[in-house]
Amino acid sequence: MFAILKKEINTFFASPIGYLVIALFLILNGLFVWLFNGDFNILESGFADMTPFFLLAPWIFIFLVPAVTMRSFADEKKQGTLELLVTKPISYLQIVLGKYFGALLLIVLALLPTLIYISAIDSLKLNGNILDYGSIIGSYLGLLFLAAAYAAIGLFASTLSDNQIVAFLIAVFLCFFFYFGFEGLSNISALPIEQFGMEAHYNSISRGVLDTRDLLYFVSISVLFIALTQFNIQKK
Repeated sequence: MFAILKKEINTFFASPIGYLVIALFLILNGLFVWLFNGDFNILESGFADMTPFFLLAPWIFIFLVPAVTMRSFADEKKQGTLELLVTKPISYLQIVLGKYFGALLLIVLALLPTLIYISAIDSLKLNGNILDYGSIIGSYLGLLFLAAAYAAIGLFASTLSDNQIVAFLIAVFLCFFFYFGFEGLSNISALPIEQFGMEAHYNSISRGVLDTRDLLYFVSISVLFIALTQFNIQKK
């Protein structure tokens, strides 16, 4: 499993695509959070907190994570190396987990530079004001759990086609649906189904309160799509 994880990291950074994906994530966040006028601009919010960033990041993740995972199995199938990979003395689950944790590690690497925002906001706040570090830590944990669920969905989408663009579009749709779709359906139908969506659980964790129901939800989504990914690989 660790050999596959290492291979995923090396493959990602062996081409300009890896650096481009991370750079786009950081540039888009920086522009919306610090430069562009709007609801996501921290300087215009009037408060010394990172709420605008944590409201924006899940939406950028909807595109970032599928861009990281789209080649995981789609590229293997297109090049005909998937058959070679499954003949190795490792299980199907180890193959899936190796690619899954490789993708998740890349997302964490993209997220790490945003910790600079904390220092920047701390230097801009008025004397006597204190940053809500509990909320910040909770929001980062929420982003990690959200990224874990998105990565599992992205891996599953990459098994559905040998075309990376098709895999990317399927993953974007599924991530969007699981994040916002249930709340949208709840607003239209007046059915209390918003708790089936990721947004409600992400917002709950972002408040700095770790509820086991929220953690179990993200773990369940991740496990479900990892299992579906393994099933698709075995079937093919």
